[in-house]
Amino acid sequence: MRLSYERELQRLQDEVLRMGSEVQENLLKVTNAFIDRDMVTAQRMIDADRSINERRITVGLDALRLIATQSPMAGDMRLVAAVLETVGELERIHDYIKGIGKISLSLGPGPIPHSLALHLPEMAETAAEMLFQALKAFANRDAELAKRTPDMDDRVDLLFNELYGEIVALVMADPSQ
Repeated sequence: MRLSYERELQRLQDEVLRMGSEVQENLLKVTNAFIDRDMVTAQRMIDADRSINERRITVGLDALRLIATQSPMAGDMRLVAAVLETVGELERIHDYIKGIGKISLSLGPGPIPHSLALHLPEMAETAAEMLFQALKAFANRDAELAKRTPDMDDRVDLLFNELYGEIVALVMADPSQ
């Protein structure tokens, strides 16, 4: 019985890591699709959101079933709680990916301003690296890495503020854009 329980805990953790890896990959794909004006990939990222949503529900139900049938002790309960929280956050991140895909489609295949192409890849790569570090901290139960990961957000915020300022300047210069 205990071996089955341990396998189920490991399966939940593995599913979180697979889901996180897919979300990380999709973040980079949708950013490249936006910059390259790749409407096919943008639509694929929108469509991929359904699978991510379904997997969140499945993992969540599996975690709740494990709680109900196995009554995990404190350490295992923390892992199950982390699984529930993490799949929710991964689903939320993928909602942003879907949103970028929708914006890309709504803008159409025409070129984007150079300033967008300049900052977006670095923002996406930094965000993807943050996600990778967070997943690594989760997998290895590395509290120190988990505490250091949010520090990378300062770079994303800086790039966002620069990008936002450039977009405002573009709109002010030519409101028809």
